[in-house]
Amino acid sequence: MAMLRPPSISKTNFLRKRRKWPLSPYKATWHEKFHQHQAMETLKSTITNQPSSPPESPNNSQYLSILIDSFRIYNSDPTPNAYHFVISTLTQYRQFHHLVPLLHHLEKVEKFETPEFIFINLIKAYGNAHMFKDAVDIFFRIPNFRCVPSVYSLNALLNVLCKRREGIVMVPQILLKSQAMKIRLEESSFRILVAALCRIKKHNYAIRMLNYMLNDGYAVDKKMCSFVLSSLCEQKGLPGDEVLRFMDEMRKLGFYPGRVDCNNVIRFLVKEGMVMDALGVFDQMKTDGIKPDTVTYTFILNGVITDGDYKKADDMFDEMLVLGVVPGIHAYNVYINGLCKQNNIEEGVRMLASMRELGCKPDSVTYNMLLERMSKTGDLSGMRELAREMELMGVPRNWETDKIMLDGLVGKGEIDESCVLLEEMLDKYFDHWCSTFDEIICELCHRGLVCKALQLVSKMVSKTIAPGARAWDALLGSVELSFAETILTELVNYLPMQPVRLLEHKS
Repeated sequence: MAMLRPPSISKTNFLRKRRKWPLSPYKATWHEKFHQHQAMETLKSTITNQPSSPPESPNNSQYLSILIDSFRIYNSDPTPNAYHFVISTLTQYRQFHHLVPLLHHLEKVEKFETPEFIFINLIKAYGNAHMFKDAVDIFFRIPNFRCVPSVYSLNALLNVLCKRREGIVMVPQILLKSQAMKIRLEESSFRILVAALCRIKKHNYAIRMLNYMLNDGYAVDKKMCSFVLSSLCEQKGLPGDEVLRFMDEMRKLGFYPGRVDCNNVIRFLVKEGMVMDALGVFDQMKTDGIKPDTVTYTFILNGVITDGDYKKADDMFDEMLVLGVVPGIHAYNVYINGLCKQNNIEEGVRMLASMRELGCKPDSVTYNMLLERMSKTGDLSGMRELAREMELMGVPRNWETDKIMLDGLVGKGEIDESCVLLEEMLDKYFDHWCSTFDEIICELCHRGLVCKALQLVSKMVSKTIAPGARAWDALLGSVELSFAETILTELVNYLPMQPVRLLEHKS
């Protein structure tokens, strides 16, 4: 028969001293994680159903109480993810007044090491709300939360401050204090600073910073150089030699400009009238093995045509077609503009057919250039035919189109057709005025068609368009005084009921 042995002395002493079992079944890791998961679900449900309080509400600690109570129910402590969820929810709905007690409890009561991503997201939230001082304050308080700040939190703060001028002023002091926090700047930090300097048009400082990076052993990438080059090309009044000098410095560092960089430089040089330098960049671009696209050729065509070198424009356009670069609508418009400047209207009209063959539909700008040249040369028949073709091709006529045709008709003395077109324009456009309107009224008065002139003036006034001084002078000089007083009195009496938009009249 087996004998019962008394419990060992060691086990008895363990229970007597500690009053608990060596391994509690209720404190296992899986059980703790399960409780934390249940607490998180309770927290999310409670906060989702919680009505938002106004900023002036005195109960700013209600979310802290919800956080603590949600975990206390399951005999657990709040986790970093729980704090992150509450902070993210509050910042999403701009409930920043609730953050003060929450952050104070996290700083003074909790013992765990707070993850840095909580502060990175909080800094971004402060930045979106333009709360720059709060963003700076939480950055310097990061060590108080048992967290070691790194370049990631510094970059988040720099991104926030560099978006606005009032934040950029604070950047030098931040950089000095970050050294005391033993945070070393990286290439990503310099990229943020260079971009900020370019945005505020301090390109010289941006270039100097690139030089400091090289001297201190930092890596300068092509993206950073391209950003500085693009910003240089956007600046007004900058000498073109400075842009070309920076391109040469890029080449010395081993960074060769890409197609986008070359296009920006060519556009800048053409705008500054440095067409020969633009052609030099264009040739160097092909030497480097970069194939120009339709944007490149458009800028070059615009430059040589503005410079009056039409032979070079023809060569460039032919080269583009030979290399298989399909011209876009802008390239065609620039080239047709050059043909119009040479009064080569027939070739310009033939280009319309070529455009359609290559699948490029002419737009109103294309037709308006040809119509304007025909109007100035007095080719009314060609102008009418091209206008009909424009309508057949489904290209709508705009104000500029009708104005060009009206100028052409008035210039050739086609006053009857001009009156018809003028009435159509008054029906389509309610607040547009041009000096040609006054010329038509003056011509009608000169021919003795005063009634017709008065009808047009009355219609213009009804459309809130005031005729110019020339039109009124012509009317007053062409009718008898008593009749003029009667008509003008009616028009003046009509004006208060229909306010007339007094546009600036240009002679």
